[in-house]
Amino acid sequence: MNENNVSYVFLLGFPNLHSFNSLLFVFLLIIYCVTMCGNVIIITLVSISKNLHSPMYFFITQVSLLDILMTTDIVPNLLHIILHDGGTMSLAACISQFFVFANSETSECLILTVMSYDRYVAICNPLRYGSIINKTFCVTSVIGSWLLSYLILLMDEIDICKLDFCGPNVIDHFFCDFSPILELSCSDTSLIQLHVAAIGIIVIICPFIIIIVSYTYIITTILNIQSISGREKAFSTCSSHLTVVSIFYGSLSSVYMVPSKGQYLTMSKTLSMLYTVVSPLLNPFIYSLRNKDFKEALEKFKHN
Repeated sequence: MNENNVSYVFLLGFPNLHSFNSLLFVFLLIIYCVTMCGNVIIITLVSISKNLHSPMYFFITQVSLLDILMTTDIVPNLLHIILHDGGTMSLAACISQFFVFANSETSECLILTVMSYDRYVAICNPLRYGSIINKTFCVTSVIGSWLLSYLILLMDEIDICKLDFCGPNVIDHFFCDFSPILELSCSDTSLIQLHVAAIGIIVIICPFIIIIVSYTYIITTILNIQSISGREKAFSTCSSHLTVVSIFYGSLSSVYMVPSKGQYLTMSKTLSMLYTVVSPLLNPFIYSLRNKDFKEALEKFKHN
C-alpha cells in the first residue's frame, strides 16, 4: 500500500434510518441465518444423496458456496454498521472486502454460464450429454471459473493498492464497492476505470450473451417437442437456473444503471441489497422448492 493520508475508512451505511435500525438489524440477522442454513443444506444434501450426484447439482453447490462467501463478506459487517450507526475498517480491509465480493460475483457469472451450457446439452443434445458433461468437464470448468476470476481481479486489486489515498475517508455505502473506493483516491483513476469496464464486458456481458444464445436454442428445442408433458418436463429442468439468472443479472444491472450521486444514492444502496443480501437468500429456495429430487433427499435426510 502506498504512503497516504487514509489508513481507515468510515462506512455510513443507512444514516437516514436511525429510528428503524433495531428492526433492520433483526430483519437482516434473520436473513443472514436463513441464507447460511439454506446454502449449507443444499451443499450437504448434494454431498450425501446419491440421487443428487449429477453435474447440474454439482454446479448448484458451487453457486451455494459463492453465496456463502459473498454473504459472509458483506452481511456481518453490515450488521455492525447498522448497530453502531456506521462502522470503521482499515483501508486494506476495505479493499479486501471489495476483492472477495467482486471475485464471488465474477465466479458466479462464469458458473451460471457453464450451467446454461449444461442445460443446453441436456435438452438440445441429450444423447451426447454423458460424454460431453462428464466429471472432468465439471471439475475443470469450476476450477477454471474460480481461478480466472481470481487472476483477473487480482490485477485490479494491485492497481488499486498502487493509488494514493488522500481523503476524505468517508464512504456513503454499506460495503466497499469499486466506485466508493476510487472516490477516496487523489490519483488519476481513469485507466483503472477503463480496465474494469473492459473486464466487465468479458466476465459479465459476454457470459450473459452466451446464456441468452443457449436459452434461445433451448426454448426452440422445447417448442418443437410434440407432447405437452414432454415440453413441461424439459422446461422444468432449466426453469430454476433461468430464474436465478434473471434475479442475478436483473439486480446487478439495475444497480449500475442508477446514478450513485445525490438523491439516487439511497436507491442505489437499496438495489445493492438485492444482489448482496436477497439473491443469496432466494437461490436455495428456488433450487430446492422447485426440484423434486431435492425434496426427496430432504425427506430422507429428516428420517435418518
